Amino acid sequence: MSTFLLEIVTPEHKVFEQQVDMISVKGVEGDLGILANHIPMVTPLRIGPMKIKEGGKEHWIAVHGGFVEVRKDKVVVLAESAEMPEDIDVERAKAAKARAEQRLAMAARSKQDSLDFRRAELSLQRAVTRIKVSQKEW
Repeated sequence: MSTFLLEIVTPEHKVFEQQVDMISVKGVEGDLGILANHIPMVTPLRIGPMKIKEGGKEHWIAVHGGFVEVRKDKVVVLAESAEMPEDIDVERAKAAKARAEQRLAMAARSKQDSLDFRRAELSLQRAVTRIKVSQKEW
């Protein structure tokens, strides 16, 4: 199977760089599976888990928005933030999920500012993504 270079970069540092067989990411218009020699493209990413297949192994990374750029021989993910499973504090993610759900319920009842509602939604998405990546589920 052909491979390609995958780089995952955040504003702070490079999270991942190696030859891989395939990646699966969550684009804003749906899930994307990318193999070697994929057509070049650039698309925004949603908050969600990214699955990487490399030599029979699977890697999971929590990607919190950004863009994916597919080139002929390389894929670059420019993420707002990205976390490897070993860097995720699962208990903290579960607590953040509970807080976000509570804020969403309160905002729905009181018709609060839509900005607060959107922040709570994004917080919930990040927490759920962290939990999924730590448990290696799509």
